[in-house]
Amino acid sequence: MHHPLSVSRPCALAVSVAIALGAAAPAPAATLAQPATSPPLLLPAPQADFADLSIEELANIQVTSVSRKPERLQDAPASVFVITNEDIRRAGARSLPEALRLAPNLQVAQTSSYGYAISARGLNGSSNSAPNKLLVMIDGRSVYAPLFSGVFWDMQDVMLEDVERIEVISGPGGTMWGVNAVNGVINITTRSAAATAGSLAVLGVGSDGADLAFRQGGKRGDIDWRVYGKTLRRSAGELENGVRVNDAWRQAQIGFRADWARGGDTFSVNGNVLRGRLEQPEPGAIAVSGTDLRLGDIDTEVANLTGRWQHALADGGSLSVQAYLDHTRRAVPPTFTESLSIADLQFQHTLPLQGAHSLVWGANYRHSWDRVTNSEVIAFLPAREQQAWASLFAQDEIALRPDLSLTLGARVERNDYTGNELLPTARLSWRLDPHHALWTAVSRTVRAPTRLDVDAYIPGRPPYLLQGGRAVRAEVAKVFELGYRGQPLPGLSYSATVFHNEYDHLRTQEIDPTFTFLTFGSLMQGRATGIEMWGSYQLNRAWRLSGGFTALHERLRLKAGSNDAAGPGTAGKDPEHTLQLRSNYTFDERRELEVAVRKVAALENPGVPGYWALDARFGLRLRPNLELSVVGQNLNGSHGEYGPVATRLELERRVGVKLVWTH
Repeated sequence: MHHPLSVSRPCALAVSVAIALGAAAPAPAATLAQPATSPPLLLPAPQADFADLSIEELANIQVTSVSRKPERLQDAPASVFVITNEDIRRAGARSLPEALRLAPNLQVAQTSSYGYAISARGLNGSSNSAPNKLLVMIDGRSVYAPLFSGVFWDMQDVMLEDVERIEVISGPGGTMWGVNAVNGVINITTRSAAATAGSLAVLGVGSDGADLAFRQGGKRGDIDWRVYGKTLRRSAGELENGVRVNDAWRQAQIGFRADWARGGDTFSVNGNVLRGRLEQPEPGAIAVSGTDLRLGDIDTEVANLTGRWQHALADGGSLSVQAYLDHTRRAVPPTFTESLSIADLQFQHTLPLQGAHSLVWGANYRHSWDRVTNSEVIAFLPAREQQAWASLFAQDEIALRPDLSLTLGARVERNDYTGNELLPTARLSWRLDPHHALWTAVSRTVRAPTRLDVDAYIPGRPPYLLQGGRAVRAEVAKVFELGYRGQPLPGLSYSATVFHNEYDHLRTQEIDPTFTFLTFGSLMQGRATGIEMWGSYQLNRAWRLSGGFTALHERLRLKAGSNDAAGPGTAGKDPEHTLQLRSNYTFDERRELEVAVRKVAALENPGVPGYWALDARFGLRLRPNLELSVVGQNLNGSHGEYGPVATRLELERRVGVKLVWTH
C-alpha cells in the first residue's frame, strides 16, 4: 500500500512518533534557609560540628511531599531522598536535571544539551516520547505536560541558588498528588523571599557554554521580595564518531517572589517568564509526499503566576489555598506548534489532632486550553481541545500506640478520557526507637491517557498510518513497599527500601484488524522488583562520605490479542543497577573539595554500554562574599547515556569555572 509518509513497514511508525514527539520532548525522548539578616555562608565554618549538622540535622529536616504537611524526614513512611541547597552548591550543578543526579533513587540520562530522560523505579522507555510516570512540581505547581504526561526539562528552570530543597519520593504518590505520580514525585521548593535578601550575582563559564544570573532581594513594609534573571548558552555536542549534534541551546528567564504575613495568615506570590531557542538533533530529514522537510529550531515560551494563602487556625489546624496560571508555547518545525494554558486551584484543610487521628483533606481542579497547529507530519485531532481534572482526597494518620502509626488515604480523580480513578494507599510505620524506623505500604496509582495516546494521527492528513487510540485505558500500578531508615551512630545514617510493582494496561502500539493502520492500545502488563538504598557517614568534622545503590528487575509481557512485538522491549531502557559515591571534604573556612563517582549499568534496548563517570568540584572563598569554584564532569572520559548509537549524544569531558558574589 503506497502512503505519503515514507516508512518501510507498519511497525516503523514508532520511529515516526519518536521523531514527531521527540522533537517536542528533548528526551527520545541539609542546609535550610538562612536568616534574612545575613547572607548564607558559602562554606561551613570550621568550628561547627559538621557531623551534627549534616547527619543529625538532616534527619530532622521537615518534608511535606509524603503527607502534604510538615513531618520529620526520619518519620516519613516513604522512600524519600532530600537534596539540600548545600548539596546542590557543593556538587556544582548548573540545572535541575544535574541537581537531580544527586538523588540515588532517580535515573537521570542526558539525551542532548537540553534533553533528559528522568525516571524512578524503571519504565524510562514506557512512552515513545519521554518518561511519563514521574510527577514534578515547582513550589506546588505541576510542570508535567498534558500532551504526553512528561516534562520538558528545558522549559523548567529555576535559579539553583534560591532552591531550599528538592524532595524526591521514589514510589507512588497518587493519593496526595493525583494521577501520573506513579513511580515517583519530585517536589522542588524555593526559599522564601525573606531568606534571600541582598544581592547575588553568578557567572559560570565552561567548555560547553556559559551562565549568567543575578538576584536582588529586600523588604518593603511587611513584604519581603526578590527579583532575579538568568541567561545561558550551550554549544552543540557530538556523536561518538565526532559528528556534530544539532543541539545548541540559548535561553533567558526572569522572575519574582513576594512573601508577607499578617496575623495568622501568610501569603506568597511568584512568577516566571522564560524564552528559549533550541536546535533539534537530526535523525534525518522527514520525508512526506516525496518532500524532505528539514528540522528547524525549537522556540519555547513560558509564563506562570502562582499565589498561595495559608491560615493558621486557633485549634492547631490550618487552611491553605493555592492557585496558578501557566502558559507555554512550543514551536517544533516542521512537525507542530502547541500553545497550552492551564488554570489550577487547590484547597487543603489540615485538622487539629483529634485523639489518635491526624486528618488532612482537600480538593483540586485544573482546566487546560490546548491549541495545536498541525502539519504534514503529525496531527492532533481535534486541534483545539479543553480538558478538566477534578479530585478530592483525604488521609488520616492514626496513632495506634506511641511507636506505631497507620496511615490510610484515598483520592478520587476524574479526567476526560477514563472518568473517575481511585488512588488509595495504606502505610504502617513502626518507630523501633528514636533512631530506627520500619515502614511498609500498599498503594494503587494510575497514569491517565494523554493527547498523544488518544488524539495523535500520522501523517497529518488521511490516509493515516496511525489513528490515535480511542480505546486506551489508564495504566495501573499496584505497589508494595517495605522500608527501613536508621541512624545507628551520631555520624551514620542510612535508608533501604524494597519494592514490587504490578503493572496493567500499559500502552501498546497495535496493528488494526484491517491491517491498514496502527493504533494505540492498552494490552501489556508486567512487574518490577527492586531495592534502593543510600547512606552518609561523617568520618570527622571535615569529611563526609555518602553513597547510594539501586537494583531493578523488570519484565513486561503482552496480553492476549496484542501484536505489538516491540512493546516488552521498553523494559530494556532501564539499567539493572546504579551506584554512586560522593566525598565532601572541607580543608578550612576557605577551601573545600567534592569528588563523585557514578556507575550506571548497560541498557539493553537500544544497546547502550554501561559507564563510569567521575565528577569533581573545588571551591575557594576568595573573600567572605566571593567564591570561586572549578568544576569537572566526566573527567575519566566521554560516554553515551541514552538512545540508539546513530543519534546518541556523547557526553564529553567538561571543565568550567564559576564565580558567586553576595552582598
